[in-house]
Parts: sequence; C-alpha cells; structure tokens
Amino acid sequence: MPKELVVCHLYGNLLNTYGDNGNLLMLKYLAEKMNVTFHSEIVSIHEPFDPNKYDLVFVGGGQDFEQLIISEDIQSKKESLTEYIENDGVMLAICGGFQLLGHYYMGAKGEKIHGIGALDHYTLSQDNNRYIGDIVIHNEEFNETYYGFENHNGRTFLGKGERPLGNVVKGKGNNSEDGSEGVIYKNVFGSYFHGPILARNENLGIRLIKTALEKKYNEPFVVPQEILTVN
Repeated sequence: MPKELVVCHLYGNLLNTYGDNGNLLMLKYLAEKMNVTFHSEIVSIHEPFDPNKYDLVFVGGGQDFEQLIISEDIQSKKESLTEYIENDGVMLAICGGFQLLGHYYMGAKGEKIHGIGALDHYTLSQDNNRYIGDIVIHNEEFNETYYGFENHNGRTFLGKGERPLGNVVKGKGNNSEDGSEGVIYKNVFGSYFHGPILARNENLGIRLIKTALEKKYNEPFVVPQEILTVN
C-alpha cells in the first residue's frame, strides 16, 4: 500500500536562519525517493497545533526578534506540542527551535526567554562570543557521523531523559564543556547544525522518515537499498 507523510513546518514563515528550510526540501526529496507521498503545511503564530494531525514536525532557527515573538506565541501551543512529543511524535528542531523546546534561553540583552519545557534543557548566553565553524559529531547508538556548520551564541545544557545527538569530534557543540551536540528525547532530534543538517546527512533524514512512518502505520518500513547513505 502507498504511504504518505504529513509534515508540520512549525513557524516556517518566521524561522529560516542560514537556510534551515532546506531541511524540509530534503525531507520531501528523500520521501519521494522512498515512494512516499509528502504533504507539508506551515503552522505559525495565532494558529493551533493539532498533535494528532502530523507524522513529523520540523522547526528551524531564527534571529532574536522572530524568536521573541515566537516564544510568546508558542506558549499557546505548549500543551499540544508536549502531548505530541510525549506520544513519541517525530520532530527535528534546529537552533532556536531546539532552544524553545527547553525551559528557557537567555537573550542577547540578558533577558530570560521562556520555552515550553517539553524537554529538560536550558540555554545560557555568552558575552561577545559565538561558536562558529565546521563541526563533526558521532552518534554511537546509530554508529553514524554527522557533518555540518555551527553558528550560535547559546550554550545548552541537557537534562533528565535527554541524550546528545552526538559526541563532538570537531567543533564546540552544545556548550564546549561536556562534548555533547544536539539532543535526542524520545523521537525528538535537536541540533545547532545549520547548512542545513539534512543536506549533508541524508542518513539522519532517512531515519526521521522511517521512524515517522513506522509509528504511523505500526509496521516495519523497509528503506530502499539504493538510497541508503553510509557516512
């Protein structure tokens, strides 16, 4: 039977730092190569999020102004997003989107900006410094290496139930202290990788789609051998 994937592009008209929307294009490209019908729609400010409608959610990063607006609006979606996450919903969250899933992040002017606390991390800011440059991480659980570019002021510290997307081989990662980069919690994958992350790491995109389809149809999904990527 043909499969379909319904994707929510959360705040897709506001969060697109460094071409993060390219992740959505990669998901569509990979899904179509798997003979999966791909549908996506933007859910933005003043619009409800239906946790039962979507198979996968993508949220990117933004500048301080956009993120401040979204930090206020996303509180109205806190309950529904948390329900989606706790029900093993699949999500990819980049940079500011990753930060907003946690308890809070510190803004450029030292203000405390609240997230939704669906994940148990928090983010501090740095004075006159950013983590900028190529980054390489390795995920031991999947035995996969991910390549990308980081550019962030935030220093994120993971909490209960969270594990890193990967351990830093090259670069700074979440905070340049504990060797972690990104987050995995249930079926949520977060990262500071721009570029976008899925353009250089098709194996991660394939993993997201496979996980979403197996949850939706409650049966194994076999990825066509010809599109598997080995890093």
